[in-house]
Amino acid sequence: MRAVITRFSAALLMVVSCLVVIGCTQTQPTPTAQPDTRIADKKAISDSEAAWVADWKARDLEKIVGNYTDNAIVMEPGMPAMKGKDAIRAGMKQALDDRNFALTFTATNVEVSKGSDLAFSHGTFTATLSDAKTRKPVTETGKYVTVYRKTADGSWKAILDINNADAKAK
Repeated sequence: MRAVITRFSAALLMVVSCLVVIGCTQTQPTPTAQPDTRIADKKAISDSEAAWVADWKARDLEKIVGNYTDNAIVMEPGMPAMKGKDAIRAGMKQALDDRNFALTFTATNVEVSKGSDLAFSHGTFTATLSDAKTRKPVTETGKYVTVYRKTADGSWKAILDINNADAKAK
């Protein structure tokens, strides 16, 4: 009986050993690499910003606000942060109500994350607005940073937009 148990134990040990060896030598499936879309994403963001400037020139409030996610934040100097599309819409409407208001901006750089889900641009802007006292047009130049998130439909929307003037408007 002892010989049967020993042979059974030896056979069991051999089967388990083979299963371990087979399990360790099987190759794991290689995860499918996501294509690198950063170059196309940079172009999409640059094109989007060019269209955004056109929206400002056309004074189209809904298109301007449409460049932001629902929970975006816009930070302008001397103002509380505008959080969400309703607050952004109200702030942008106030700017557009100024008959002298005009805005242009140009990215000097666009960077996209390796995962192509987040990006940022930074660049310069020129804004013309009415002087609070004289109501005459004054111009300011400055710099901005906009952070983007890729949406489910593949478009890029701003989630954070911040700017500051180089000097007081003249």
